[in-house]
Amino acid sequence: MHRKPHSHHSPEFKEQALLKARHRGTRSILSIASELNMSPGTLKRWVLDSAKAGEQAPGETSPALDGPAAAWSPAQRLTALQESYPLNGSALAGWCREHGVFEHQLTQWREEFCTPAVPASREASSAFRELQRQHEQLQRELRRKEKALAEVAALLVLQKNFQALLEGADK
Repeated sequence: MHRKPHSHHSPEFKEQALLKARHRGTRSILSIASELNMSPGTLKRWVLDSAKAGEQAPGETSPALDGPAAAWSPAQRLTALQESYPLNGSALAGWCREHGVFEHQLTQWREEFCTPAVPASREASSAFRELQRQHEQLQRELRRKEKALAEVAALLVLQKNFQALLEGADK
């Protein structure tokens, strides 16, 4: 049986708290909750529940732009670039303030998206070639050691047989 939790907070308060939590910039959930005089666990649960439900408050541009801008995923950064692209001057500055982003971050992200990832693939291919070379070297060393082990085993068998022959000849 699922019981509905009793809420001490009005829906309007919850909406305002979620809006503050989504646009908190570098502030923590704990500081927002203490400012609102509520339990941090409750606020965190509200944020997680609204993210799972995909809710979007009225006037909110995108639910994807949560948390500090430095921790945004590439998809969130792309969303920010798309939303801020047509803006300039004071409109762009207002958008940046609203979302907790600096203009130089947008510029940096735009450059990162426009820069081809060729150097990374070159580094990856050279690292792959190095690993292949090491693998081949280890395989050669393993074959050499297996041959040496087989030779030692054969010598031990011969030594044992030779000792058995000597003991048989002594009798």
